[in-house]
Amino acid sequence: MARLNVNPTRMELSNLKKKLASARRGHRLLKDKRDELMRQFMILIKENRRLRAEVEKGITEANKYMSVAGSVMQREILETALLMPKQEVEISVDKKNTMSVEVPKFSSKFKTSNSNDIYSYGMAFTSIDLDGAVSALSSIFPKMIELAEIEKSCQLMADEIEKTRRRVNALEHIMIPDYEETIKFITMKLSENERSTTTSLLKVKDMVLKQNHNYQ
Repeated sequence: MARLNVNPTRMELSNLKKKLASARRGHRLLKDKRDELMRQFMILIKENRRLRAEVEKGITEANKYMSVAGSVMQREILETALLMPKQEVEISVDKKNTMSVEVPKFSSKFKTSNSNDIYSYGMAFTSIDLDGAVSALSSIFPKMIELAEIEKSCQLMADEIEKTRRRVNALEHIMIPDYEETIKFITMKLSENERSTTTSLLKVKDMVLKQNHNYQ
């Protein structure tokens, strides 16, 4: 807590009181923002854990199928089967505002609506386990997109929470105490000046009275 380097005048005192009121109001608003950000952040964290568990489970299942397919199919046939995919996906990125934080909104759109287009090969020379691997990855893909969106949102919100926390602390522990200390100093200084002025006026009054008495 430090006193600001200002002149101890009534005008400066009035300005500091206005700044103190604004700082307190800003502090209250920032605390509310921080608390709401934390609430929404915790919701996203829970959703992130749920989606990550589902995605990891799906990827593990796909890897199991792929491992079996790789063991029963020749490497050249497996690579050829996956060389020319028929299905394509387009990912678009928008933004949405959450407590003044611009978070991404991902959406995906497949080239065709035919669910069989995920298989880019004929079934005659491939293993059914390869079908399982492709199907598992295809079904988990939308959740992977959603997981990426939530994880990026969590990162951006965490950064905003940290910035807001620093501003709250700066107001609470530096700016507001400095304003209060300076206002206290100026108030005491003005009171001291008033007492000194009153004392001087009383002395002058006594001197005038004495002079008038001597003249009489």
